Amino acid sequence: MSPPPTGRAADPRILVFSTNTISDPGIDLAGSAHMHYPVSTVVISVPCSSGIKPSWILHAVEAGFDGVFVAADGTDCAYVQDCTARTGRVVEAAQQLLRGHGHDPRRLKMAAVCSVCAESFASHMEKFHTALAALTSAPEGMRDG
Repeated sequence: MSPPPTGRAADPRILVFSTNTISDPGIDLAGSAHMHYPVSTVVISVPCSSGIKPSWILHAVEAGFDGVFVAADGTDCAYVQDCTARTGRVVEAAQQLLRGHGHDPRRLKMAAVCSVCAESFASHMEKFHTALAALTSAPEGMRDG
């Protein structure tokens, strides 16, 4: 899956890492309820948010996504008790990796999204989309890094 080229500040592309049993149902609910969130959002399901690799996030940004959103399991994770802490460490490592490769760490966001959090998910996507539009439309020397 290759996103189209970036540079469209009005329509930033967002990759969402969502979890099969926790955040996927909330995201599906947002869609089935016809809630508005950016159509430039692409969702990939994973079993547990703490299993996301920081290198996947860097790859997404370098492949053309303007931002990556981790829809975390939070305290509802069925796999590990300390999922929230583990996912937080993944996000911190990914932000350092982004920074080390000259990308603005604000391109990455994380929030817990539960199975009934459709409104919350839509709100997070709208806010992140707006923030990314401002970030990607910044003057050339101020976009990343």
